[in-house]
Amino acid sequence: MSGSRASSGQVAFITGASFGIGAATALALARDGFDIAISATRIENLKDTAAKLRTTGCRVAEVALDLCSQDSIEQAFAGVVSALGRVDVLVNNAGVNLRQTALDVTLEQWDAVMRANATGTFFLTQQFGRHLVAAGRPGCVVSISSSHGMLGAAERSTYGISKAAILQMTRMLAIEWAPHGIRVNAVAPGRVDTPSPSRAATGTDPKYMQAMVNRVPLRRLATAEDVAEAVCYLAGSRGAFVTGHTLAVDGGLTAY
Repeated sequence: MSGSRASSGQVAFITGASFGIGAATALALARDGFDIAISATRIENLKDTAAKLRTTGCRVAEVALDLCSQDSIEQAFAGVVSALGRVDVLVNNAGVNLRQTALDVTLEQWDAVMRANATGTFFLTQQFGRHLVAAGRPGCVVSISSSHGMLGAAERSTYGISKAAILQMTRMLAIEWAPHGIRVNAVAPGRVDTPSPSRAATGTDPKYMQAMVNRVPLRRLATAEDVAEAVCYLAGSRGAFVTGHTLAVDGGLTAY
């Protein structure tokens, strides 16, 4: 459907869209015909993504969003609705990472990860659900989880637990919101080649990166665009009978 404006009039809201998976997903959904709202903790970080989106011909709204603040969640969602009139698809991409041994995780670190990845994501999704139910319209949630939410790994316990929570939220809300025509799904990427701040050190280590590739059956890392295409499938008409599902985009990593 790329470039067809097939979803003209519908709005997709993508969180954490300043780079990587969020930015790629925003562009892919714009090419599929959605008008686009994007968020980041600092609104100025959305400048490049917004400029690229406008070349597709879609309407664009930019909002600041801090998932650790309920006030920010409510204000950001209201800002999107005010700017674009509605939201039909929510892509929960924003979140924080943590690489730390379970023995050394502090309460402050735990709270920071859980507040953003689980609590904030839930309450933003709640805002979206309320919006759709009040309007009497169907819609779709796609949350970005992780293979760390499906598999065990060293030094990833807090992050993995937070992403596993997203998978259970997906199942729970898919059942509860099905009578309203709201589909709820997730995408679980494996190892993705993006300029994430969490990879500032390891991303420049060729031995580490090669070891990552060697663990993936397809022998490459995912691109942000690989993940974005999965989101587009679940958000669009081709995924109309899919709900409560987690789609692993991991090159076979979780098949071991």
